[in-house]
Amino acid sequence: MKTKIFLLCCLTAIISSCAVIRPGDVGIKRRLGKLQNKTKTQGVFLYNPFVTMIVRVPIRTINKEIRLNLPSKEGLNVKAEISILYHIEQDKVREIIESVGKNYEKTLILSTFRSASADVCARFFAKDMHSGKRGEIEKEIKKQMATILKGRGFQIEAVLLKSITLPTGLYSAIESKLRAEQQAQQMTFVLQREEKEAERKRIEAEGIRDAQLIIKEGISEGNIKWQSLQVLKEIATSPNAKLILTDGKTPVLINGDK
Repeated sequence: MKTKIFLLCCLTAIISSCAVIRPGDVGIKRRLGKLQNKTKTQGVFLYNPFVTMIVRVPIRTINKEIRLNLPSKEGLNVKAEISILYHIEQDKVREIIESVGKNYEKTLILSTFRSASADVCARFFAKDMHSGKRGEIEKEIKKQMATILKGRGFQIEAVLLKSITLPTGLYSAIESKLRAEQQAQQMTFVLQREEKEAERKRIEAEGIRDAQLIIKEGISEGNIKWQSLQVLKEIATSPNAKLILTDGKTPVLINGDK
């Protein structure tokens, strides 16, 4: 019985002296309140539970979702749901724990994000957060966060605006503006089409006028006489018997069968 108790105590001591570091995390020993220099990656970590504890810190990509109100350029409050993707540099883990503590996300990441997002969004109109400038806003927030956190051991991978809720009435205003823009574009298309049709008719009229001028210029007294002679020549050379009366100017044909 005593042997079993002894073995159980030994087993409990061994288990309590082992720490398992999972993939994506690192562990660092804190002995008597002092952090060790070396960090341990995935695997088993042996330590003395009476004087030492293991501080685990994730170095994988963290997705932190935040809901907050963002100010716009016109002074409106826009409700937003935003994701921050970031990770910690492994060689900076000890420095982060010493200078900030394990509550680094609230102390640095979130406070930095709130400051950067408020500063960036205040430069844009509310409708811009719901349009093609969304990507530009994300890049600007990420850039400002990276500048503030430079050298602190954090890498900001991306800032993603997941959902934007505009103030009441602004959606209707945006929709009205879009409808007006579409109507203006349609009217522009109609005007361009009418202008092209008018241009086509003008060119057609000019062509008809030019043709008439050419015909008019061709109907001269000399041309008429020349055409008359050509007709008279064709009649004269015809094998059919014809009687032609002419004064030398205008031939008169009398059918020989009558």
